[in-house]
Amino acid sequence: MSEKPRLSFWQIWNMSFGFFGIQFGWGLQMGNMSSIYEYLGASEDKLALLWLAAPLTGLLVQPIIGAMSDRTWHPFWGRRRPYFLVGAILSSLALFLMPHSGSLWMAAGLLWILDASVNVSMEPFRAFVADLLPERQRTVGFAMQSVFIGAGAVIASKLPGWLRDHGVSTLTGAGQPIPKTVHVAFSVGAVVFILAVLWTVFTTKEHPPSPDEKPPEHSGVSEVIAALKAMPSRMKQLAVVQFFTWMGLFCMWIYFSVAVARNILGATDTNSQLYKDGIDLANNCFANYNFVAFLAAMALLFVGHKVPAKRIHFVSLLLGGLGLAATGFVKNPQVLQFACFSGVGIAWASILSMPYAMLSSALPANRMGVYMGIFNFFIVIPQILVAIILSRVMANFEGFNRLSAVVFGGICLLIAAAATLLVKDDPPATS
Repeated sequence: MSEKPRLSFWQIWNMSFGFFGIQFGWGLQMGNMSSIYEYLGASEDKLALLWLAAPLTGLLVQPIIGAMSDRTWHPFWGRRRPYFLVGAILSSLALFLMPHSGSLWMAAGLLWILDASVNVSMEPFRAFVADLLPERQRTVGFAMQSVFIGAGAVIASKLPGWLRDHGVSTLTGAGQPIPKTVHVAFSVGAVVFILAVLWTVFTTKEHPPSPDEKPPEHSGVSEVIAALKAMPSRMKQLAVVQFFTWMGLFCMWIYFSVAVARNILGATDTNSQLYKDGIDLANNCFANYNFVAFLAAMALLFVGHKVPAKRIHFVSLLLGGLGLAATGFVKNPQVLQFACFSGVGIAWASILSMPYAMLSSALPANRMGVYMGIFNFFIVIPQILVAIILSRVMANFEGFNRLSAVVFGGICLLIAAAATLLVKDDPPATS
């Protein structure tokens, strides 16, 4: 297999910039969907089930899109970029419509559309790095994606608060249960999403697949099944790490915002100022972890050259698990925001880059897209389990509340850290 040419800093910047828009939209969703559901009348034990759209669409969409993108080639649009563009258009439309939801099930339906569309855009971005960068630059390539993910998520998390501070109303009224700040923020997110992806589409050129990158003679589901049977051992080991990592993250995303409002500040009414203050505090915590992730990802651009990815990931997950588990005991807003969620931010930067850096060299070039999609199984399956199991636990055990679920998420990250130590270095796959 011929060595790919080394790319410049700005070439890696351009090919990664689309992730800024993707995470801007994703960050708005993560910070606001639980409160949108509660504004529309969702009960505590139903929140996880209403979030099922994200993992289920990822389970179905990502491996199929990965297999399809392995087989795609167009002289102008290339291999992965058509999927970036289609997903971005659909995601932007869903973001614009989300705050206009007049019922719980309309919001849930739009979340299905949004998540399916985000997955169409996001999955090929992981294979994009492996397509264009030589192995020695892949850690830097995935770290650059983390930089843009962090930047997009910081701004998305802070945007509703900034809008409120600049005079946009947070009031709700008859027939309009979702605050105006959320309406404006999601509209901005829709524009940012499409523009950022267009930047990558029009500034980055793809090259025709080389002979060793020609995919096997399977298609669609049959290719996914064939790839599963031939899964490299390092991918199986990383699957355990991913399973517990994303179980923990999903607990945080679903429950933290409403846990701050309900269980830490003690709000009982979604229309109260105390509840809205809690959501603002949670968004500030999310903004801080994303800002720390942004800084940590920039550090990884340099550290990744010298420190093994496995060691980086272990330490990062350990810090994130301790920070998230501590939220069950910390009541001071400043400690919560700047201590607990700084650890989460370091973990997030590593989660978005180091597993893919460890994985990519173990994957055959002709199945890069489908394997990146299959790797998503170990992200979405634990989320599905969390949604189903925790909703039943909350419905039947009164003492297990939103904050309990967040602490459980921290414990899951600690288990993932331990599992990282078991990942072995395998020789690169060739077919």
